[in-house]
Amino acid sequence: MSQIPSLISDLAVILISAGLVTLLFKRLKQPVVLGYIVAGILAGPAIKEIPTVTDVESIRIWADIGVVFLLFALGLDFSFKKLMKVGGTAVVGAITVVIGMMTFGYIAGMSLGWGHMNSLFLGGMLSMSSTTIIFKAFDDMGLRNQRFAGVVFGILVVEDLFAVLLMVLLSTLAVSKHVEGMELLDSVVKLGVFLLFCFVIGIYLIPSFLKKSRTFLNDETLLIVSIGLCLGMVMIATKAGFSSALGAFVMGSILAETIDAERIEHIVKPVKDLFGAIFFVSVGMLIDPVLLWEYKLPILILTAVVMIGQILFASFGVLLSGQTVKVAIQSGFSLAQIGEFAFIIASLGLTLGVTDHFLYPIVVAVSVITTFFTPYMIRMAEPAYKVAERAIPASWMSFLERYSSGSNTIRQKSAWNKLLKALVRIVGTYTAVTLVLIFIWLQFVAPFIISKLPGLRGEIISLVLIVALISPMLRAIMMKKNHSEEYQQLWHDSKYNRGPLVSLIALRILLCIGLVMLPVARLLNAAVGIAIAIAATVIALVIFSKRLKKQSILMERHFFTNLTAREMENERNAPINQKFASHLLERDLHLADFEVKQNSPSMGKTLKELNFRQKCNVNIVTIIRGNRRINIPGGNERLFPFDKLVVVGADDDLLHFRQYIEERYKESLTNQQETKEVNMEQFLISEGSGLIGRTILESGIRDKSGCLVIGIERDSRSIKNPPPTTVFQQGDIVWIVGEHEKVVRLSEGKTVGN
Repeated sequence: MSQIPSLISDLAVILISAGLVTLLFKRLKQPVVLGYIVAGILAGPAIKEIPTVTDVESIRIWADIGVVFLLFALGLDFSFKKLMKVGGTAVVGAITVVIGMMTFGYIAGMSLGWGHMNSLFLGGMLSMSSTTIIFKAFDDMGLRNQRFAGVVFGILVVEDLFAVLLMVLLSTLAVSKHVEGMELLDSVVKLGVFLLFCFVIGIYLIPSFLKKSRTFLNDETLLIVSIGLCLGMVMIATKAGFSSALGAFVMGSILAETIDAERIEHIVKPVKDLFGAIFFVSVGMLIDPVLLWEYKLPILILTAVVMIGQILFASFGVLLSGQTVKVAIQSGFSLAQIGEFAFIIASLGLTLGVTDHFLYPIVVAVSVITTFFTPYMIRMAEPAYKVAERAIPASWMSFLERYSSGSNTIRQKSAWNKLLKALVRIVGTYTAVTLVLIFIWLQFVAPFIISKLPGLRGEIISLVLIVALISPMLRAIMMKKNHSEEYQQLWHDSKYNRGPLVSLIALRILLCIGLVMLPVARLLNAAVGIAIAIAATVIALVIFSKRLKKQSILMERHFFTNLTAREMENERNAPINQKFASHLLERDLHLADFEVKQNSPSMGKTLKELNFRQKCNVNIVTIIRGNRRINIPGGNERLFPFDKLVVVGADDDLLHFRQYIEERYKESLTNQQETKEVNMEQFLISEGSGLIGRTILESGIRDKSGCLVIGIERDSRSIKNPPPTTVFQQGDIVWIVGEHEKVVRLSEGKTVGN
């Protein structure tokens, strides 16, 4: 008798236990993640009474794949452009939370006597709130359109990036076993260059590849291509000395900028859900209930640290960024938990062998407890604000309100500020890409060319090719913004500006000479003077080449077309103008869209009849019907199924409106009669039937009984789709379509009038 491989039997145990437990958790309206962890405890070696996993190491490999897909999916929802748009509130809030909670966690770990490395990893675990749990809680509670929800989502976006950076930094510290300032700075710089290079090259190539391949990309091929790109970037990141999770996250963030991002996210979701479930179950498998009871006091202490610390630091950070006290408190209470990244960082510590085994189950237990309390903490935010409003002195509240309104004022940026920011962004990006290209060329391509063409000939060919490759980037570094509006304004405003402006150009030219000298010195072994002369000649050719200027412009245009393609597509399809929405946010108003459901009681009624303005204090500003937009609709405009209503109102009014339409919809469903199915059946017209001698029309079968005669079998012939004048005869077999009860009445010879 053949034996089932342990991996398959273990997978069966995992998925069966996960399926049963998560069904129970769904019924109890608890997060599915908690169900997976409980299933892991049941399937793990700690429980001896039921069938458990036999080969934990094999499952750990599957769990590693789960981390890759979790990070890939997170990257798909992340987008570096989204990071640029979340604003100062999210950045200030996230930095405050991460620094504060890392410090809090480190102090708590050291106070418990867990040592330096355990405490450092503990700080990282406690500093990240759960994106998944908060998204689900907001959805379930109908808070997605609230003002504070936008602030929380922005903070989560920034925290996701910090979490990835934190994983890299903790890995570096774990390997070196001590903190070296220069070594840490070197790791940060390498990470920044890697992220920038991958993002720029990825945006330049991948959207164009997907666009040209769209004809052949059905869901199956797009899934294979997307996962292939993800795992390819995982290999690149691993070769570059980074984690596989970072590579998956980077590829996800690149694909997030493509038009196909939503489609990729949709088709990858089942794969992510499967391997993610295995990962979370594996988290539970490492938990020993006996150990949890032994460490019950540290678990309670760390739970208090998370909930109190997150509320304090998040509220302070949001308040510091210029938001109101109410928004700050609501944001702080929403972020009072830890989630997926805590597990991933804990797994990292175990894999690297730098954290003790007891830390992992303790952090998971803290995550489970804080996750369970998340909906209750969100509900407590409003009462907490009212308490704070009474407790804070009136003079302080007045100062905070002035600070909030002052921070939201739009200030005109100076021309110098705009120019310098643009130059830092441009020069930094192109320099990073150039350096990585030179490094890759010198490490891999040039040795290959020289091996095929030994001597000076191979070296010169290698040098010419790498210079040709980086020349568009060099030109962009030197020439971008030299004819911009800000540059011209500063040049003409004051003669004292001209010296610094010329110096900026000179510094960029010197930077490019230095970049060209790198391959010249390496490939030709030339003296410094000769290398400088060659580099200066190359730079002069780059500056004055019209063909290169055209090529540089085309490359930049191609890059920005790919970068903004998804944004432009979303703006065309979006029901809400985002600039207008942002403008309203400063006035405590929001735009939200609601869809008219198919069986909604609002269907067919005019806006005047519905009177949403008086009942809910909201205004319908736009109705989107297919490709048509009805802006500022009149009172006589009727609503139809699948209309999208763009509504403007304050937080409380939008919440009231949502509850109002949901209650009306539920009420209409309960009042609806049960819909009966239509079947195709046959019956025999026997002697004495009331149908004998009457035509189909006279019988009222269609008009009064709601049935349809589709055929009659008479003697040896069949009459298909008989005309209304056909007379029924005894012995006819009638084929009829209708509700079963009505067909039975007709088969008994009972007409509508009987």
